[in-house]
Amino acid sequence: MKFDELDAIMRAHETATDRCVEPGVYMVARIDGRSFTRLTKEKVSFEAPFDVRFRDLMADTTRHLMNCGFKVVYAYTESDEISLLFDPDIAVYGRKLRKYTSILAGEASAKFSLMLGELAAFDCRICELPDPKTVVDYFRWRNEDAHRNGLNAHCYWMLRKEGVAGGAAAAQIEGRSIEDKMALLASRGIDFHALPSWQLRGTGLYWVDEEKRGYNPKEQVAVVSSKRAIKTDVDLPTGEAYADFVRAMLPA
Repeated sequence: MKFDELDAIMRAHETATDRCVEPGVYMVARIDGRSFTRLTKEKVSFEAPFDVRFRDLMADTTRHLMNCGFKVVYAYTESDEISLLFDPDIAVYGRKLRKYTSILAGEASAKFSLMLGELAAFDCRICELPDPKTVVDYFRWRNEDAHRNGLNAHCYWMLRKEGVAGGAAAAQIEGRSIEDKMALLASRGIDFHALPSWQLRGTGLYWVDEEKRGYNPKEQVAVVSSKRAIKTDVDLPTGEAYADFVRAMLPA
């Protein structure tokens, strides 16, 4: 068999499960850390329940993903996960799912590992969303997940630092209402609403136009230019205000 014939046969097997996302469908990539509990509790010593060093590692990884060949209009990160909203008209790699998931997981894993100095891995999936309302609902869902996880984490680690065993601490907060958990924190002098916003609502990253001031020596005049830059927002709005915020990220 000639090489060209063998190549055609083998490539048919390789691409048998290829699927492309249809035009008009919004895509959000969700990239999640793999076995990060072990990584952050056993291999690397991060402060519990939240560590600004880990937050910044995730933000820097997110920023890298926004600059690695995909047109991302909004990115969101909380805990060990990242969500990327692509421009609705994105056509890179023919919108092939396997290209998006493999490249993004690999880029995130490589960037995070290099910064941390330890082996770290991420997986990736693509959410296919039918309309802007569902896109907004997706990011509200992740924002509320961050709020729930933040509340639980502060309660759990407060009890652990008091000497309560892991299982007993989890049992004490399981099934409690939001109000009960906040009251539990308040009983120890912790005002949940005064905690840093990024611990409760995650971090958003998006493109802005920044002014850059310089000097033209030939004309001997000051000049102002504009450049695109990524803004890292650690104080996101909540509720309907956050819905409006995400909606504004969608191209008109």
